[in-house]
Amino acid sequence: MRPQSFSRRTALKLGAAVSLLPPSLQEALASPPRPGGLRAVEHVVFLMQENRSFDHYYGSLRGVRGFGDRNALELPNGRSVFDQGVLPFAVRDAANRKDIQYIGDLDHSWEGGHKALNGGWNNGWVAAKTAATMAYYDRKDLPFHYELADTFTICDAYHCSVPSSTSPNRNYWVSGYTGFEANGKRAIGNDAYAEDKHPGYSWMTYPQRLGAAGHSWRVYQEWDNFQDNNLEFFAVFKDIARKVLPKGYSSLTAFYDALPKLAPAEQDALLAQLDSGVRGLSGSERELYERALRRVRPKGLAASFRADVLAGRLPKVSYLVPSSVDSEHPGASSPASSANLTYDVLDALASNVDVWSRTALFITYDENDGYFDHVAPPRPPESVTDEYFDGKPIGFGPRVPMTVVSPWTVGGFVCSQTFDHTSMIRFVERWLGVREPNISAWRRTVSGDLTSAFDFTRTTPRPTIRRPAPVPPFTGRWRPTPPASQSMPVQEPGTRRARALPYQPDAFLTGSRLTLRNTGSESVHLALYSYVKPEVRHFDVRGVVVDSIRPGDYRFTVLGPNGFRREFAGVAGEPVSVSSAVSAYGVELVLAGDVTFVVRSGGKERRVRAGRVHLPRGSYDVEVTAVGVPGFRRRLTGCTEDGSPSWSGAQV
Repeated sequence: MRPQSFSRRTALKLGAAVSLLPPSLQEALASPPRPGGLRAVEHVVFLMQENRSFDHYYGSLRGVRGFGDRNALELPNGRSVFDQGVLPFAVRDAANRKDIQYIGDLDHSWEGGHKALNGGWNNGWVAAKTAATMAYYDRKDLPFHYELADTFTICDAYHCSVPSSTSPNRNYWVSGYTGFEANGKRAIGNDAYAEDKHPGYSWMTYPQRLGAAGHSWRVYQEWDNFQDNNLEFFAVFKDIARKVLPKGYSSLTAFYDALPKLAPAEQDALLAQLDSGVRGLSGSERELYERALRRVRPKGLAASFRADVLAGRLPKVSYLVPSSVDSEHPGASSPASSANLTYDVLDALASNVDVWSRTALFITYDENDGYFDHVAPPRPPESVTDEYFDGKPIGFGPRVPMTVVSPWTVGGFVCSQTFDHTSMIRFVERWLGVREPNISAWRRTVSGDLTSAFDFTRTTPRPTIRRPAPVPPFTGRWRPTPPASQSMPVQEPGTRRARALPYQPDAFLTGSRLTLRNTGSESVHLALYSYVKPEVRHFDVRGVVVDSIRPGDYRFTVLGPNGFRREFAGVAGEPVSVSSAVSAYGVELVLAGDVTFVVRSGGKERRVRAGRVHLPRGSYDVEVTAVGVPGFRRRLTGCTEDGSPSWSGAQV
């Protein structure tokens, strides 16, 4: 039984910070992390929830790339990307406010997703999704979620894999890929939900590869799994399901949808028929059934997970697929319901300190629903044809939350490396050595493997924090409308510790030659936004990439992760240039031209002639103009990387 919850008002009356985390977890966190690096991990648990964007949940969280982002994209109309004709507004400030736990879902289709992203400008959200897209929650609304972020490590550059609905994104989760439907169309929608007519996907899944390599895995799910276990849509699993289903039922979904409507004795009889069918399977088929298709009774997910933790039989890799009411989907669930399920999962893990000390839990969301996020996702080069369908890029979609919970991710850190759902597979690849060939070369270039979110030498103490509220009675779905008067939301003040990143990007312009450089150990994705003639270009940079700008007057911005920004403006044939070199030791500017340059940084201004200007390591923000050269301007912001943790000050 879950310990009784305290309301926030009660906590404030007590005058103390009361933690929302399970007492068992607080005790487990007091133990030092197990040594041994990645080899110390023995269990990985994936909890994928439904349909929330990063800004929708964490835009106001301290120290992440949220509403205070100084690196926000400028739109062609001169406004910030946050101004979509409607500004972000708190759900509880909606003009038609009702129970904030039960807002409804929005369009989250392939077409709607691309309409919102608008060719990379990220400025079509309201037209595609309605003004409700700009609604967000904050710490008052999501105290449990925010405490997890403050206790462990949150990723603020984690994207869903496709700007579309649940099924294709979960295909990436379980296989690293979304292929083709039987009619030849790319699997970028929820076609597989029509289970009676869907033949099943033919490519291999990652859990199958794990099993073939001798590694244990299991899906934890209830009778109602909200059709979120995408393994059920693959032909090998569909064939097994057909062999065990009682007569009259064409799919597992149809079977389990029927059970709650029956009397207990009828339920037991049907379940006995199902188990009889399972006993008739071959040994390999029965193993796949038990690992991928076995469902437990309603409200039994956390209990079955806990039983395996306590019995010491937790598999190496666990996939948690909640019921519709616990899924956090805006059309079927609530943040409060999901918080209670997550609490139970955390409490189960921490109830066996030995298991906790060997486990990494990843909590994320399959897609953003229709809710706004201000960071435009990376896009592949058009030459990567397998990453395109119908002339539109398949990857990436908008940012979604990812919180990494483990003994090695304690401390309230932010990790700003770029990730997508294939990153979870790549973490297991790195850990167990089982490669997933379905993951495209482009995704391997752009996405990290999530190991940068960990510090296997951690000694950082857990911060002190507070405890979950009961799930309120259902009061009906509604879509928030913005208040009559709006202003830009204010992000929580302060910074947070930031994980070291494998990037060291730079960009400078000499004449019409644009040099993009990255001396980091992994490729960095940069996007160029041009304003004289609006266009968007994307680059994957490791080493040096050279491009050119159009002749004539110019103004463009290059954006990248972790506050990286280069602004360029000028006229054709200008007699000056600014080049740069970024390293662990700082930023070196080389000013060329027979003029006086004005350099502004840290609130100070200095006038210098041609030569070199050095900026110290860490976060930097510098502007350079030239006296007598109208329109010439450079702005450079970012954070130098030296392999050690820093602060998120370059972002907010």
